[in-house]
Amino acid sequence: MSRNVYNPRAYLTTMKNVRAGLASRTKVLSSMERGAGTIAEISEKSRISYACAAHHLRLLMKERIVTRSGTKRGYFWALTKFGQQSLMR
Repeated sequence: MSRNVYNPRAYLTTMKNVRAGLASRTKVLSSMERGAGTIAEISEKSRISYACAAHHLRLLMKERIVTRSGTKRGYFWALTKFGQQSLMR
């Protein structure tokens, strides 16, 4: 039986954490560790759908792990200092 390893920042404090969500957020966070970008770029790097990436980015933004900047026509998503703590370990 293989054990899945999730990014420590993928766990949410305000919602129930299910395996599918943890896996998707881990993919999103690992792609953002390689470089921030738009939802389209992040979904392509992490190989999940655009809607799934947008949903999990909004959840991570509520947890203050990622931040969004830009206008409605081109939001740019990046890790916050809290989200980057996993990089220092």
